[in-house]
Order: sequence, then C-alpha cells, then structure tokens
Amino acid sequence: MFLFAKPGEAAVDGFLAKAAKSTFSYTEVGATAGEPPQGFNVDHNRIMIGHGFEDFEKAKHAIRSWKMFDFDWVNLVHSDTPIEKGREVAMIVSHFGFYSMSSARIVYVIDEPERRFGFAYGTLEDHVEMGEERFSVEFDPETEEVWYDLFAFSKPKAFFAKLGYPISRYLQHSFVRDSKQAMLRAVNSNSLRVVN
Repeated sequence: MFLFAKPGEAAVDGFLAKAAKSTFSYTEVGATAGEPPQGFNVDHNRIMIGHGFEDFEKAKHAIRSWKMFDFDWVNLVHSDTPIEKGREVAMIVSHFGFYSMSSARIVYVIDEPERRFGFAYGTLEDHVEMGEERFSVEFDPETEEVWYDLFAFSKPKAFFAKLGYPISRYLQHSFVRDSKQAMLRAVNSNSLRVVN
C-alpha cells in the first residue's frame, strides 16, 4: 500500500487487523530454511557483529527486540511483537516523498540455544513485494565469532514496485546495509543489556 502521508496509529492498527486475516502472497512458504525457489531474486548477506558468548546473547536479544529495523527510514509496527510463528508485523517505509506500508507473518523460528537464533517472515497479500526473509544470528564455538545473517528471496508484486524495479532493488540493498549496521550497533552498544 502506497501513501502520500505517514499513516497514523488507527490506520496502522486497522492495517494489521486486516493482515491477520490475510494469506501469504507466495506459495513457497518456509523455503528460506532450504533451497530458494526459482524465479525470485536471492540475496544472502552476513556480517560479523561480535565475539564471545556474551555477544551472542546480546545478538539474540537484539533479534527479539527487532533491532535489525532500528534506522530512520523504516518503522516497524509493533517492535514489541514476540518472535513467535504466526505473528504479524507491519513495516512503514519512507522513500522519495511518499510511504509504503506492508505486512509480513513469521513463518518459523530458529532456536538452537548454543548456536543459532532467529526467524523468517513471509510477505502477505498487501505487501509491495512477494517473498520471504530470514534474520538470524550465529555463534561459532570454535572461533567464538558472532554473525548476523540475512537470507531472502523476493520479487516485486505491486504495480509501482514492478514499474520501479531498479528502485525496489536499491531499497532492498539499502535495507540490508542499514540492518547490518543496526545489529552491529546493538551488539556493541553499552545500552543493550541482556536480562535472563
């Protein structure tokens, strides 16, 4: 959904209520757990964001707090949504003088306490794109490196996204860049405290 003004709280709540009744906009639900489907753009990006098990715990907390969306041109609604299969979230994106609002649903959760944590969400019918994205953090017990990993497959769905395909890809690459930096900041910030 494209808008000329930032939507208010009532509009967002109505949008999320509609999203709860919506279906996925693609058929390959859960494919980020294995091989991506044919006919989609596939993006896989990683960045080392810390070192040691304490940083891994911080990284898991950052994922639970949706810190990978913590930058100025994307607003996640609601950032306190639990990381649970079946939960919906909405993204409000500011770009080039207008806004887009899209929704996604968590498809699966990864919870390997000593090794990996994260989830994948898939686009719903009102999303401007169609596809799935996995956000995860990984701990390597041998090197003690902590990695943030993004894996996605997508293609444009809305007319304006198809028309502005190069711009859509630019925004996707910008999201990856800013998301990696947001997670790096979150893990290395003294303000992020892990409470057990």
